[in-house]
Amino acid sequence: MVVGGGAAGLNGALVLARSRRSVLVVDSGAPRNAPAEAVHGFIVLDGTAPSEILARGREQVRHYGGRVVFGELASAEPAEPVAGDPRFALTLADGRGVSARRVLVATGLRDVLPEVPGLAGHWGRGVVHCPYCHGWEVRDEPIGILATGPGSLHHALLFRQLTDDLVYFSHGTRVDRDTRARLAARGIRVIDTAVTGIVADAGAPTGVRLADGTVVARRVIAVATRTLARTEGLDGLKLPMEDLPDGTGRRFASALAGSTGVPGVWVAGNATEPTAQVGAAAAGALAGAHINADLAAADTDAALAAAPAGEAPA
Repeated sequence: MVVGGGAAGLNGALVLARSRRSVLVVDSGAPRNAPAEAVHGFIVLDGTAPSEILARGREQVRHYGGRVVFGELASAEPAEPVAGDPRFALTLADGRGVSARRVLVATGLRDVLPEVPGLAGHWGRGVVHCPYCHGWEVRDEPIGILATGPGSLHHALLFRQLTDDLVYFSHGTRVDRDTRARLAARGIRVIDTAVTGIVADAGAPTGVRLADGTVVARRVIAVATRTLARTEGLDGLKLPMEDLPDGTGRRFASALAGSTGVPGVWVAGNATEPTAQVGAAAAGALAGAHINADLAAADTDAALAAAPAGEAPA
């Protein structure tokens, strides 16, 4: 069972299906990058619409016998093992039940934006978060960094590579003397007046409104979001989680190839590595290979236990 139909989940499912495993992918149909016009920074597929990549991925998984269904996971919990081999009972929101030997969690994450009026409506277009995903497309535009914490300084320096016209809105965050000096050295203006809203025209941002009524003209707003792994329906698995530095979010904790410490459960993609973006496909493939290897060992143990007592190998 693969929970999540994004790049990581589909690539994990592809590897398993090609190994002739019975695979079911449950896809909520709400990918993180849905608002974006295209995926960037991913070799060969650069410039391809996210919906096209996912549609092709589903088609390829099905080509090898995997199943992909749209739906929400309602619950998942360990079931009684069979001869020591893990089993899981999963239920979808529509009442369908699934029994699985292994589970790959690839639910992705959700971005939590600052509560600034008008900001969320432009998410993925005029409001962006990643210089590698969107940077080239917004090069040379007047860009505003809406600070959310200490990491926003790094954010600003990355976007400064893309434009000479950059303003840093501290928005209540602390900007010490050293930070101000570093920003000033790169020609980045700091504005400490609180941000109260985003001004737009014809469906695109045109400026940032401040508490004193001033509007600072900006065509693009860059903001480092708080990222939270999607956990709906997974509480019963009791997967370990951990906070990200500086209050920037929360993710599933994982080790080698996405192992979780819960026997039979792996996690891959942005749910455990928020910075992986669509490159999380590679993590899904690695997790899928490790799941297949784990199943192969379990199959061999079961075959050995079922062999007639005293039977000698040829």
